[in-house]
Amino acid sequence: MIAALTSLLLYQLTGEILARVLSLPVPGPVIGMALLFITLVVRGRMGKPVPQAMQQTANTLLQHLSLLFVPAGTGIMIYLQLIADEWLPITTALFASTLGGMAVTALILKALTSHQPSRECHDA
Repeated sequence: MIAALTSLLLYQLTGEILARVLSLPVPGPVIGMALLFITLVVRGRMGKPVPQAMQQTANTLLQHLSLLFVPAGTGIMIYLQLIADEWLPITTALFASTLGGMAVTALILKALTSHQPSRECHDA
């Protein structure tokens, strides 16, 4: 588990280094996660499964995911008055970003499925 956790942290560190060196507008952990995803896809195409230690570590982290929300909850409690003062822009941003994300997802899905050949059965 330590080796898999170290591997995950190295991907995050690599992403952070790339984000800072290349001045990318994407957070380092997101880049690290994309690199990990690409690595796992390449391994899968080569017929290599996800390492068992990586699976166990990922499952353990997911089981305790709620602990990762404690800092966010603390931040909300600390800035509760600011949030109360700025509720309208925050609510507007939440709704706009949710609707925008749904719209972009729908457009991407439509674009990807329009290139798929039809699976209809034709009788001869």
